[in-house]
Amino acid sequence: MTQRIAVIPGDGIGLEVTWAARQVLEAVTIKHKIDLVYDEFDWSCQRYAAAGEMMPADAIERLRPYDAILLGAVGWPGVPDHVSLWGLLIPIRRAFRQYVNLRPIRVFEGVRSPLRDAEPGAVDFVVIRENVEGEYSEIGGRLNRGFPDEFAVQEAVFTRPGVTRIARFAFELAGTRGSYVTSATKSNGIVHTLPFWDEVVAGVAADFPEVRTDSEHIDALAAKLVLDPGRFDVIVASNLFGDILSDLAAAVAGSIGIAPSANLDPTRTYPSMFEPVHGSAPDIAGHGVANPIGAVWSAALMLEHLGHAAAAADVMAAIEESLMAPDTRTRDLGGTGDTASVVSSLVALLG
Repeated sequence: MTQRIAVIPGDGIGLEVTWAARQVLEAVTIKHKIDLVYDEFDWSCQRYAAAGEMMPADAIERLRPYDAILLGAVGWPGVPDHVSLWGLLIPIRRAFRQYVNLRPIRVFEGVRSPLRDAEPGAVDFVVIRENVEGEYSEIGGRLNRGFPDEFAVQEAVFTRPGVTRIARFAFELAGTRGSYVTSATKSNGIVHTLPFWDEVVAGVAADFPEVRTDSEHIDALAAKLVLDPGRFDVIVASNLFGDILSDLAAAVAGSIGIAPSANLDPTRTYPSMFEPVHGSAPDIAGHGVANPIGAVWSAALMLEHLGHAAAAADVMAAIEESLMAPDTRTRDLGGTGDTASVVSSLVALLG
């Protein structure tokens, strides 16, 4: 069966790490006799500079028939971040109801965590971030622009269906792992939305009596991620809290360069999107030193989502082995390798 992948390399090192992921995908799909075909789209800040838009008006309809989307990174100096984000990434997430943002966190052998006690094998958890509502709503605005009393209002939107489905996804995932869910909240200070979040999550938890559940205030939870990251299994959080926690967790694991993510429509009605967590890194773009592991791991998540679990497992095994050697680790991980040498190692391991 042929599966179609839309590829959006984006900006900066997004082009380099997407190339890397494609090389690894080519190797593993040949090995497992998987038929993936790719169409590449030049939607990016460069396009915005030339045409005044990150992607064309019919972009969503053009993406709709694909089985998955592989994204590199977006963002470039001269283009405001809110333009690049709201011009490409967020519209795709929302149009395709990708309400789960899944970010696995692991400390690998050979990757040094900045935390003394975060040993390989001891830190292995997943942040499940609500991805289409919460604090990142479009409701609000600014009034009295240019006057001393100018002000801005931003509304957070938490719906019962939205909180229920993300909580249910987290509990179902925990049932396949360590049977432990931590819910991020701030219901002692945010008086309406977060008590509502807590109530809905508690209602879902009642359907999963075999899964242990904690509710942690976001400030305390951030501290515990640093002090004892090995205690966590599945963390479920709102859009803003999940965004912050997942980047903090990636740093705990040693580098945001290895961090993957999946933007999932669990119903599979629409294509899901897979991307590394890191940005476009203009300072190193074009130097061939970008860490490709986050993109390759994202590609492994894509393979698993598409039904190719054995191929995904092979990619992960290759990542684990490659990270053990300094010459096939990039500089951000204390190694001496570059993008090409890491890719060559991964491809060889999959041969």
